Amino acid sequence: MSAIKEAAEQFLDACETGKGWDGCQQYCHSGATFSAQAAALADVDNLQAYTEWMKGLFTPVPDGKYEIRSFAVDEGRNNVTAYAVFRGTHTGEGGPVPPTGKHVEADYVYVMQFEGDKIRHMTKIWNDTFSLQQLGWA
Repeated sequence: MSAIKEAAEQFLDACETGKGWDGCQQYCHSGATFSAQAAALADVDNLQAYTEWMKGLFTPVPDGKYEIRSFAVDEGRNNVTAYAVFRGTHTGEGGPVPPTGKHVEADYVYVMQFEGDKIRHMTKIWNDTFSLQQLGWA
């Protein structure tokens, strides 16, 4: 198994199960950057902040879980792309409104750019508006 494939799989699992930066940092360069064309993440520009944002999502959505639908390694470009679905229900306190009991099923893609065997930058491709509407937050 390639080093970047293994690191990407382990990072993805730690991130998507709410381990935050403590669980993700070993797979990333310090200062790793983050980008997304999503209003919900407009102020998030580094991977540490993003992993903490994901960790925080498990307060209002404590049953959150992900399912990988596609996973590809591009050794020539030194990146890994993962397509997944995140599912969960707003039953916990937190979020912009009291618990709605509504369910989210969000498709998203991560493109993880590696330098060596660690992530240097990650882009998230996600329709935040649709997800927030599903949860009753918008």
